[in-house]
Amino acid sequence: MWGVNVRDLAAARAFFLDLGLEVAGEGALEGEWLDRIVALEGVRTGFVMLRTPNGQSTVELITYHAPADEIAVVPLAVNARGIRHIAFVVDDVETTLTTAGRNGAEPVGEILHLEPGVKLCYIRGPEGLIVELAEQSG
Repeated sequence: MWGVNVRDLAAARAFFLDLGLEVAGEGALEGEWLDRIVALEGVRTGFVMLRTPNGQSTVELITYHAPADEIAVVPLAVNARGIRHIAFVVDDVETTLTTAGRNGAEPVGEILHLEPGVKLCYIRGPEGLIVELAEQSG
């Protein structure tokens, strides 16, 4: 499971739904127990749990209503240290890219044809999120 903190939960949700993920649950959390886990006070969150159609991977999108995060989102380069992207296998890279583009996702580079039946590309979604799309056919 991946946990991704976002400011705009609706935009991030739409982005991952465009990639073919499905909503597995959503809601809000707050309370002293949550404060203790994340080492903050007065935590109020909203979340959406998404899963891949095969059920093998899960992405948890989280927004913190309180305490507020005032740090500006700066999209980092793909070679910046840390967890920089997550990857999904898709049926058709071009179709997925077109669908995601309707909600503002943009390619980072170009679609690369590695060998017959294998295509890869990186896309950048809301808040600078980078996702690798991999197509394996044949």
